[in-house]
Amino acid sequence: MRAWRKEELVPGEALARRLFDTLARETADPPGVTRVGFGEGERFAHEQLVKEAAALGFEAAHDAAGNLFLTQPGQDRSGTIYIGSHVDTVPHGGNYDGAAGVIAGLAAQAIFQAAGVKPPFDITVLALRAEESCWFPHSYIGSKTALGIFDGKLLDVLKRSDTGRTLADHMHEGGFDPEAVRRGESLIERKRAVAYIEPHIEQAPVLEIEKLPVGIVTGIRGSFRYRTAKCIGAYAHSGAMPREYRKDAAAATGELILRMDELWADLLTAGRDLTVTFGEVMTNPLQHGFSKVAGETHICLDVRSQDKQTLETVRGRLHAIADDITARRQVRFEWGELTGSTPAVMSRPLQDMMAAAANQAGVPFKVMASGAGHDAATFALEGIPTAMIFIRNQNGSHNPDEAMDMADFDQALSVLVHMLSMPASTWRG
Repeated sequence: MRAWRKEELVPGEALARRLFDTLARETADPPGVTRVGFGEGERFAHEQLVKEAAALGFEAAHDAAGNLFLTQPGQDRSGTIYIGSHVDTVPHGGNYDGAAGVIAGLAAQAIFQAAGVKPPFDITVLALRAEESCWFPHSYIGSKTALGIFDGKLLDVLKRSDTGRTLADHMHEGGFDPEAVRRGESLIERKRAVAYIEPHIEQAPVLEIEKLPVGIVTGIRGSFRYRTAKCIGAYAHSGAMPREYRKDAAAATGELILRMDELWADLLTAGRDLTVTFGEVMTNPLQHGFSKVAGETHICLDVRSQDKQTLETVRGRLHAIADDITARRQVRFEWGELTGSTPAVMSRPLQDMMAAAANQAGVPFKVMASGAGHDAATFALEGIPTAMIFIRNQNGSHNPDEAMDMADFDQALSVLVHMLSMPASTWRG
């Protein structure tokens, strides 16, 4: 592994600052920034990336869906290391979610170029389309289309939230080819894919609390979700109905929440990875009242874990707890549609390489799971060796106050560059 001096990293750091500043200024939408998937802000970001890549002399190409590929030739052109993320944002969001990963990849290319050093394989930076599902109600549009696994039927079904027009319409408007997407065409040759690496800001305060600049991600949590669950009881007079005859949906729901929280704590103590969130809990505003026993609640439950068996265990316990509450409190739970995602495990060899690179660069780190979804999950589940590096972020993500200290970005970039300097034999294992 080549040891990079601090001054050798400056060209990449300067490029990153220039791009972050340009995106913040030109896609400003107070109080934050807005870069709509398949919209003007995302298009502008792609144009800036192409401009910077051209100045470095790199190849630029869009695939049929509009995903951007920026390629720097390596020593061995039989393989490609992909580095990337997305550049779209939520409405009035922050400037770093997604964009930090794409910019880190381009900054790493700039560092190799300035030093006159070729990476072991081609490095292709990916700017993936429409990762934020607020624009089109579907996860990982960019990575699925890039890999040629997108369900073509959805092109005419998914409609953008602000225009009401289909994904196919917006692709065509951008000069891309939805019919080729429908056929599963892809610029990614699986046999050439050495790795996919996604730098990303952390979307929780763990690194901030632990005072560490970066995290090495072990996996992306899968989930099971009940978005439209209900607890059905019976409305009654609050003063007249005795406790033993009540069918109190609010009390039953409260017990469910408390018991699931206790289960969460027990499984964490046992060393299991898990989060349990009741994101929406409410009584019916058309029928509830100050002096009424609640006869109905709406419940939205989101359970996540890196471990598929843990998800199955928790779902079984959830229904057992609900059955017990049903019998004692004379209510019933209606769960509605079950949705979710499969956990995506990051490559252990790549994690080890990233840790060795961090040690070489003198950057302290935490090994941690990702609770949020990322395009990296798509690559990992398709069998491509995948890794993620988190960058400390002080104020969460998807909000105007999203923050990332550039000194932390520089440390993550240093880890990435040291990792990319490892010989081809290390990458091939």
